[in-house]
Amino acid sequence: MDSKLLEILVCPLCKGPLVYHKDDRELICKADHLAFPIRDGIPVMLEEEARRLTEGERQA
Repeated sequence: MDSKLLEILVCPLCKGPLVYHKDDRELICKADHLAFPIRDGIPVMLEEEARRLTEGERQA
């Protein structure tokens, strides 16, 4: 993931910051409890493509 792209990307729902999880290839929005996938190096910033964080992931 390009670091400059990570600096400007925000959650499409709340416009809040995203946390990059390299191993899982996801961008996490802690406010909305969503994980947006990164496919072939491209973030998929669609709500319908995001997965809900588990209770354990929310606590971490």
